[in-house]
Amino acid sequence: AHVMTQLLYFSWVREKLGKDGEEIALPVSIATVGELLDWLASRSPAHAAALADRSRLRVAVNQEFADDYTPVGPADEVAVFPPVTGG
Repeated sequence: AHVMTQLLYFSWVREKLGKDGEEIALPVSIATVGELLDWLASRSPAHAAALADRSRLRVAVNQEFADDYTPVGPADEVAVFPPVTGG
């Protein structure tokens, strides 16, 4: 059985995707948050639209703020959300 990575979406990311999360089996080639986001954006037009402007996204892995170089793997929880600052 594949270990599933839990993805959580918040705010307008959730609205663009039409769901608040998904469980996916990551390809073995994906080792970092940046690679995960690149791969997610290729999954559907909705994913591509939601993830198009990376400067407007923040990512947390297991509730810790992450960047493109943060390792990610099976069984991790990855949250994608806009910066919480106003504007």
